[in-house]
Amino acid sequence: MNSSQLLETEYSGPFANYVLEAGEINLIEELEISLHDFIRFVQNIPMDKFDYRYAEGKWTIKEIIQHLIDCERIFAYRALRFSRNDKTALPGFEENDYVDNTDANKRSLQDLLTEFSALRHSTLLFYKSLSQEQFRRIGTASTFHISAGALGFVIIGHQKHHQKVFEERYL
Repeated sequence: MNSSQLLETEYSGPFANYVLEAGEINLIEELEISLHDFIRFVQNIPMDKFDYRYAEGKWTIKEIIQHLIDCERIFAYRALRFSRNDKTALPGFEENDYVDNTDANKRSLQDLLTEFSALRHSTLLFYKSLSQEQFRRIGTASTFHISAGALGFVIIGHQKHHQKVFEERYL
């Protein structure tokens, strides 16, 4: 599915920003391409930058990579629930609490990228398995309506957002 095929009723609230950030893409292709682009991008960051914070209280690059992993897991879980026609409204989560409760800065870069890659492959296989009907099923997450498919574009847009933050504030 291409992002241009999403209906405006398939996403709302803060999710819309990430769907737009994803741009005009094919979801399946971009899930794979963006994985490899991100790994190459991160591997070219100077080693002394991974523990750098551009301001007090801001996350390190390693913490942001862990944040991307955590969020992709949550977004894919939500997509699974909605695609299976689960109508249970899912709560939000406090991203700062998640980052505060990781040991991302103690992990090796290779460990983080290996986990990111494994998770992305799982996400990719999940989205490949969905029928059009499952893809379009809508649920509620963080009080906003969103389809299982739109969450895939959120995953891509969220990653692109943080990659821009790396470029603008860390490098």
